[in-house]
Amino acid sequence: MINKTFAFIKTDKKFVKLFFDDITAIKGLGNYVEIYTTSDKKYIYYKTLKDLIESLPDEFMRIHNSYIVNVTNIDSFEDNHIICKDLKLTVAKSYRECLMNTLQKMML
Repeated sequence: MINKTFAFIKTDKKFVKLFFDDITAIKGLGNYVEIYTTSDKKYIYYKTLKDLIESLPDEFMRIHNSYIVNVTNIDSFEDNHIICKDLKLTVAKSYRECLMNTLQKMML
């Protein structure tokens, strides 16, 4: 499957189908991650943030040591903070320039 639009994760002893477009942000919790979706659902998944970023599509970007966001679901970016739905996430200085370059490419 070259152009994957979804993936399955194992959470709460079941496999859940997640469409990449529905993911707003992913928070690292040690060896686990918490996945936030556009439908306000959260999923806990056993995988590190570092391992997960390698298997995600290009629209996902690391913005902090603890966060990955789906760039297509960013509502706004101001004063080193990204707003994705109800989440307000801080952008680390080391990731800011890369994020700015990506957002510049998406401007009208």
